[in-house]
Amino acid sequence: MKLKIIADENIPYLRGRLDAVADVTYVDQFGFTPEVVRDADALLIRTRTRCDETLLSGSNVKLVATATIGTDQIDIPWCQSHGIAVESSPGCNAPGVAQYVWSAMLRLGFDPSRGERLGVVGWGNIGTIVARWGEEMGAEVWVCDPPKMRAGVPGNYHSLDEILRECKAVTFHTPLTREGADATWHMVSDAELDLIPDGNILINAARGPVVDNRALARRLRRGGLRTAVDTWEGEPELDRELLEMVDYGTFHIAGYSRQGKQRATRMVLEAVERHFGVETDKEGLEPPYVDSNGRKISQNGILLSYDPKCDSEPLKCLPGDFDRLRHDYHYREEYNPA
Repeated sequence: MKLKIIADENIPYLRGRLDAVADVTYVDQFGFTPEVVRDADALLIRTRTRCDETLLSGSNVKLVATATIGTDQIDIPWCQSHGIAVESSPGCNAPGVAQYVWSAMLRLGFDPSRGERLGVVGWGNIGTIVARWGEEMGAEVWVCDPPKMRAGVPGNYHSLDEILRECKAVTFHTPLTREGADATWHMVSDAELDLIPDGNILINAARGPVVDNRALARRLRRGGLRTAVDTWEGEPELDRELLEMVDYGTFHIAGYSRQGKQRATRMVLEAVERHFGVETDKEGLEPPYVDSNGRKISQNGILLSYDPKCDSEPLKCLPGDFDRLRHDYHYREEYNPA
């Protein structure tokens, strides 16, 4: 008997790859209802499908797999307590986000070749690539990742306050969490923003609420801070005044590379294979990312590979079209070191 799978219709490169083992129903992000998912074996979702007791109670679902790196849309404790496995796609878009972040930072005046100091907050799949590229280009890199520091992972660790005060540029790559000693919701608000010297750079391509958007707007009204924001509180609605004040404001597409989207789909298919003991069609999908392996990271190469202005200008002109711009996005090619 074939599996029954409900999949987000906007997961790219997915259609047809499960047909041999599953009956697949494709729905949009609002089409995941209790009635639709009740008899499903698995849900394949993206960023905004909330998977919790309201959606899943009484269902047959055994697996929720998201073609995204984040899982804040999933009530993981509830799923685990009800025998529902949760899988994400960590690292799938890491090179694409690194490309976005570095293209923005370089254009905003950060010069790694002069040994300027970069602060990386969140040293996971994305943060490690951002940091490594910076080191290879000559930057001094400080990192803030308390869980890794406590676990004894070697690194040049500093507190968030130190990084905000002392680093020419700061970029955020944390998950969104609301509880515990390392909660990231509004980890940067008025007090933290006041630590950043005028002329310095802040990049948020993590989750919108990591940086308090109202506080950021207050800070930008005073001037002196260079910013690129790809993720926003309240997406797809966003603070239009804040959008106007940031140097680059984009529509949550930092990781929207062709290669990253293919990796995410591959990882979702692999999750289905692991949990149900089936084989799916992964032919032609991008393999896992292999780091630069000694290939030279080039400032000019990064700048030529992508310009965030191309995505910032359409959003500033049409802020109400956040979702449409995102849906219609032409996936770019990742930066490929020579």
